[in-house]
Amino acid sequence: MSVPGNLVNTLSVPLRWGDMDAYGHANNTVYFRFFEEARIVWLRSLELGGPEAADGPIIIKTSATFLKELNHPATVVVKTYADKAGNTSLDTYHTLTDADTGELYAEGYAKIVWFDRAARSSTRLPDKLRALAAE
Repeated sequence: MSVPGNLVNTLSVPLRWGDMDAYGHANNTVYFRFFEEARIVWLRSLELGGPEAADGPIIIKTSATFLKELNHPATVVVKTYADKAGNTSLDTYHTLTDADTGELYAEGYAKIVWFDRAARSSTRLPDKLRALAAE
């Protein structure tokens, strides 16, 4: 499987025991948390969108394809890709793989819209993000 866009960030995250559900595997919400953490770490590394900033990202659409059951103990690698940029939005994709074996657990997607917190409306995507997007 291939994910579109340019690779912009890689983050390793341990699966916690508390991430497991009654069925003995990571709950599907945990995958979204991993994707979220990777996006936040990436944007902070660019010094964009922190809680103190006047503008920042909001997610207007997200999805995941769950390919393999994730069980504790594990460390996962979340790769983030920046794909197409619009005037106010950026398509991002994620892969979630096993740090030891490289097995693919899930693929994810999130459409980021840049948001002016005072005006409560979308605003122009920062040039830093636009430059990282795929052509």
